[in-house]
Amino acid sequence: MALLAAIGLTLSACGGGGDDDNNESSSSTDAVITARTTEPQNPLVPQATNEVGGGNVIDLLYAGLITYKEDGSQELEVAESITSDDNKLWTVKLKDWKFSDGTPVTAKSFVDAWNYGALSTNAQNASYFYYPIKGYEAVQEENPTVKTMEGLKVVDDKTFTIELNQAESDFPLRLGYSAYYPLPESAYADMKAYGEAPVGNGPYKLDAWEHNKELRLVPNGEYDGARKPQNGGVTFVVYTDTDAAYTDVQAGNLDVLDTVPDSALQTFQDDDSVEAITAPGSVLGAFQFPSDLPGFTGEAGKLRRKAVSMALNREELTEKLFFGTRTPASDFSAPPMPGWTDEIPGNEVLEFNADEAKKLWAEAEAIEPWGNKKLLIATNTDGAGNKASVDAMSNQIKNTLGIDAEPKYYATFDEFLDDRDNNKTGALFRAGWQPDYPSISNYLGPIYGTGAASNDGNYSNPEFDAALTKAAGATSDEQRYQDFVDAQAILMEDMPGLPMWYTDGTGAAAKGVENVKFNWQGVPIYQNITK
Repeated sequence: MALLAAIGLTLSACGGGGDDDNNESSSSTDAVITARTTEPQNPLVPQATNEVGGGNVIDLLYAGLITYKEDGSQELEVAESITSDDNKLWTVKLKDWKFSDGTPVTAKSFVDAWNYGALSTNAQNASYFYYPIKGYEAVQEENPTVKTMEGLKVVDDKTFTIELNQAESDFPLRLGYSAYYPLPESAYADMKAYGEAPVGNGPYKLDAWEHNKELRLVPNGEYDGARKPQNGGVTFVVYTDTDAAYTDVQAGNLDVLDTVPDSALQTFQDDDSVEAITAPGSVLGAFQFPSDLPGFTGEAGKLRRKAVSMALNREELTEKLFFGTRTPASDFSAPPMPGWTDEIPGNEVLEFNADEAKKLWAEAEAIEPWGNKKLLIATNTDGAGNKASVDAMSNQIKNTLGIDAEPKYYATFDEFLDDRDNNKTGALFRAGWQPDYPSISNYLGPIYGTGAASNDGNYSNPEFDAALTKAAGATSDEQRYQDFVDAQAILMEDMPGLPMWYTDGTGAAAKGVENVKFNWQGVPIYQNITK
């Protein structure tokens, strides 16, 4: 109840307009800001998107019930209030709000969008995020006879209720994530076509999308929320080479780069041709094992997964490749999250120990010989640090375990995602995570919960799922944080993935570009940038 009261104060105290935390620029300009991005994997539908190329754009095109400030704290955006007497039945009341085409945002706009996202036959990437809502299981069946979640009820145009499967005092914290954005009625006629020219309710609207080239966003005149644009628009330029993007920032041809390439990590903070940006990071760099990867299944597979983890020298990788801009991971979340601790039972498996790695590998050999198999490590190469880190990891595994390990490269992020999502990599694959809302739960459930949207390795352990359910229903912070520790201890034993490092926010801006700050996710606050 104390947590509920605290959330209530946070969500109720900021009911109208913006504040200095979200709009810190001293002046607005009409200049359009250019920023680096990767090509979105899917059409720009919030419920279909779980990668940053599309996600960063969607977050500017849409507004949710709440929004997150620079530090991850929350304030109301479209919601007038979010209240509950028991943490199980929540009542949402909306402000007067419009989509960019002038049509009203109503309770039905949210309820229909969430039901669309949850329905299994729609196959939306964000469907997992609706699991707390009563009736989610019914719409997730292979051929569901029920098409809408029982827990969502429209009361009137400005009011709807959300009934959960169990009491969850921190449920409102997730309602600023894109899975919970509304959709206009016009979207449902042809969702794929809609995603090419979406009608949002956020601070910007889409002017044009030239695939594999750029996405042009202009201010949305219908928006009257906490994230009012301070510039004349944002144009996201698609780059497949981060070095080329950095060169363009140096030359003043690109305004903002959200990640620094390997080649500049050692020098960018002293580079007089750019404005260097650094910030504590909440991004977890990790790799994930497909559950059916040959040689890594069963008891022998568990031993090998641990052996690979202990064959990797995270200290050496972060020091020599990233020059202190990344920190070796000691858990499956990240230090900025409330309740974080590095005291997780079993996390010594994340420490370099060549002798123990060889011992575990030998134990696996006694159960199931490895033979002449090759361990592939898959990554896209259009992101900073990806190629260099996978090259180095392959060498460390070879040198420690004496097996054949080598990279599997994808030229672009969307190509990599397509194979990853369809279980076609045949490799240990990169699975870095930028949090959607500020909770350890968001690192654990979406990636390792059974059937979760981003569980691309198809890991499943009922004991782990139960620990997450217990954490969600905890009545105190202390109990919730301990439940997260217990859940992570299970992951340390199973090792379905390899947490590698926590990534600091690093970026660069061209000279004359002002008010560039990274938020709690390590993403530039684009609406505040001026030049």
